[in-house]
Amino acid sequence: MDQVRPDFSWGFPFSAVVGQDRLRLALILCAVHPGIGGVLVRGEKGTAKSTVVRALTALLPAVHDENGTRPARLIELPVGATEDRVVGSLDLEKVLRDGERAFQPGLLSAAHQGVLYVDEVNLLHDHLVDVLLDAAAMGRVHIERDGISHSHAARFVLVGTMNPEEGELRPQLLDRFGLAVDVAASREVDVRMEVVRRRLDFERDPARFAERYAEQDAALADAILEARDRLDSVELDDVELRRISSLCASFDVDGMRADLVLARTATAHAAWRGAGAVTAEDVRVAAELTLPHRRRRDPFDEPGLDEQQLDDALRQADEDARSGAEEPPEQEPGTPPGTPPGPDGGDTDPEGPDDPDGPGGGAPAPPERPAGPTGSQFTTKLLEVPGVGEGAPGRRSRSRSSRGRAVRSTAEQGHGLHLVGTLFAAAERQVARGRSAGRMILDSADLRGAIREGREGNLVVFVVDASGSMAARDRLSAVTGAVVSLLRDAYQRRDKVAVITVRGRAAELVLPPTSSVDIAVRRLRGMKTGGKSPLAEGFLRAREVVLRERLRDPQRRALVVALTDGRATGGKDALHRAKVAAGLLADSSVASVVVDCETGVVRLGLAAELARRLRGGYVRLGELSAQQVAGVVRAAA
Repeated sequence: MDQVRPDFSWGFPFSAVVGQDRLRLALILCAVHPGIGGVLVRGEKGTAKSTVVRALTALLPAVHDENGTRPARLIELPVGATEDRVVGSLDLEKVLRDGERAFQPGLLSAAHQGVLYVDEVNLLHDHLVDVLLDAAAMGRVHIERDGISHSHAARFVLVGTMNPEEGELRPQLLDRFGLAVDVAASREVDVRMEVVRRRLDFERDPARFAERYAEQDAALADAILEARDRLDSVELDDVELRRISSLCASFDVDGMRADLVLARTATAHAAWRGAGAVTAEDVRVAAELTLPHRRRRDPFDEPGLDEQQLDDALRQADEDARSGAEEPPEQEPGTPPGTPPGPDGGDTDPEGPDDPDGPGGGAPAPPERPAGPTGSQFTTKLLEVPGVGEGAPGRRSRSRSSRGRAVRSTAEQGHGLHLVGTLFAAAERQVARGRSAGRMILDSADLRGAIREGREGNLVVFVVDASGSMAARDRLSAVTGAVVSLLRDAYQRRDKVAVITVRGRAAELVLPPTSSVDIAVRRLRGMKTGGKSPLAEGFLRAREVVLRERLRDPQRRALVVALTDGRATGGKDALHRAKVAAGLLADSSVASVVVDCETGVVRLGLAAELARRLRGGYVRLGELSAQQVAGVVRAAA
């Protein structure tokens, strides 16, 4: 069948985008080989992320299906989409009207052979991100739910865009994206001028502007189609495969996904440039796109890839590739196959790996990860807000949600249909409706909604006592480690966080509420200590932050976590004022937990008294670790 020419008359042309060369290359390679697994685009707002993604769709080959020939689609997945909308579900209209079970396809089916675009993918619920990435990697969607077993093809170019200031993806999900690109606005005046000029020209006359670049876009579309046709014939020999494996091993990436994606990307790059075999240059380009985000194992690791480290790793990989291509030396009789010979052809040097001048001693050490704040870090116990909320999806406190498990049915509108409840409601009315046999008679009055319960993310406001009484070296180290551990826990539970430090005469909001928990850790590194302990100001500032955030996001419940020894200073009535401020915070229906940082033989118990005034939870610093004390700490209702 003849290839249908894509329509280049709509939207901003791909060829008209100024700069962003790495992003454009990553998108093209995924268009050539969708099995790469998609592109994650990280960057500040206003860097043309969405513009480039939308322009890619016009370059993709037309789709031939049972309904004829159509252009490739761009399917946008909203952040608030449900799993039913994404993967598909039972066609309720057919069930209620005809009594037949039928499948209603979702957005993954609509995106087949096109582009599936998720803006703000870091705000999407994790289980939906898993579904998208599984489909992108496998090229198929398997559904086993609601009594339906269904499978369909879903080969698409997955593109997720995000602003890191709004929170990072978990490292486990970062690894699932094939490629990642960081974008930023150019600081060169001429480039910025050209960006503005082209955008204004497009807004003035979109059709004429698109026509100016139609020929270039058409050439790109042809090149992508040719590269797809050439892909299966591109050779990836053992030398380059060894280079790829050595490179991934030198960066100490987890699992084998990086090796596979790097191999696919290098092959796609070779096909894109018209070559018949993968070369070292293809591997380098692929490494720059596949490895940076896989180095981020901890939420507080800085993403990125140092060029010098890449050069060193590539040199070592080149040596491994060349040494692997040589003929292996003959084995001594009786030596198990695969046993490496020693210098004289016999046993290996037992001190080889430990001797810097011996065999294997020249291999570079794995790249170091940046050190975080000092202090022992650990897995913390669950601190949660009491009751059941209705906030953003997360992993901290109980909530009613559209994505949780169905706990009961309701006659009012719920989150989806409660099928069993609907059938039970209908069954009670069958005699009154005159049914004696045959299909069940259903009516709209039988429909029952589902009450679902899941977990929500909260706003966690840390009030950190940084006064002189807390500044002793051992205690400050322990407190800093505890705060970092709590921040890591907040990151994993999808919370927003704010940090308030208390010292001197005031409480300072060092970090306003944000989803970017790693910024909190960076601010913590520069925390100043010493002076008085104005705890009253700390509680009042926390109350102010919580009440302000309630206006912005009424559904997100707050939890104040105060780390202090309770020794309020700064005047003869400092402790009394701290207790009054704690009562005001409690009267505002704010859940709280006090982490008692008091140490020593003589304990005054002031932190426990503040916890009582807050009507919140209480835990000693040494008991915060989930490994040390079992159980769940809940803030008092």
